[in-house]
Amino acid sequence: MTIVGVPAGWPATEEEARAVQDELRGRVVLDEPGPPPGTGRVTGVDVAYDDDLDLVAAAAVVLDAATLDVVAEATAVGRVSFPYVPGLLAFREIPTVRAALGRLPCQPGLVVCDGYGLAHPRRFGLASHLGVLMDLPTVGVAKNPFTFAYDDPGPARGGSAPLLAGAEEVGRALRTRDGVKPVFVSVGHRVSLGNALAHTLALTPRFRLPETTRRADALCRHALREAAQGLAGDGAQDSTTRQAPTS
Repeated sequence: MTIVGVPAGWPATEEEARAVQDELRGRVVLDEPGPPPGTGRVTGVDVAYDDDLDLVAAAAVVLDAATLDVVAEATAVGRVSFPYVPGLLAFREIPTVRAALGRLPCQPGLVVCDGYGLAHPRRFGLASHLGVLMDLPTVGVAKNPFTFAYDDPGPARGGSAPLLAGAEEVGRALRTRDGVKPVFVSVGHRVSLGNALAHTLALTPRFRLPETTRRADALCRHALREAAQGLAGDGAQDSTTRQAPTS
């Protein structure tokens, strides 16, 4: 099994990480609409941790945006590359997430992160950070509102309400299922908020969370279990990259 290492020069302290955020935040593009919902490909990324083994597994799952069929998927397993610090979680994950994306046999199209973009205390969450580094359109769809305030959206699917930092709108609380708790959508890079909401609704035909997130979550957990078992048994297998069958 190939373990993704920590890149040379990767920030090691909170001060260094915040300096990198400050530098890269100015590169976020907010005036592009992004790909139209329901077209091309859309890719979910997610990670899972084994703290005892100091491992993080990342998965990237590419879906056909029109049918939501799996087109391709890839995983990578790496060492956790930064301590746990709220607001700096991207520094723990990005090297392994980039490795998984790099192992895909096709272009990812829009990337949907299980996390935040502009809805972040420093306006530079994982979706923004990854989008800038890889020059990809990205969206953050989170399970909770972090520290931000919002009014409850209308009860019907598609209802939304501003996610607010004081008077600043940093995203939207979006109802993806009738009467079910909303998800929290924010722009990452090279996508408008309106399109981010439309993509999220297109990716949630049956469940609260996007299909991209659901499938990437299952795959990264599986990859982590295999990696942990392999290390424990001295019989580790390579991280996987495979083309999914077409239907």
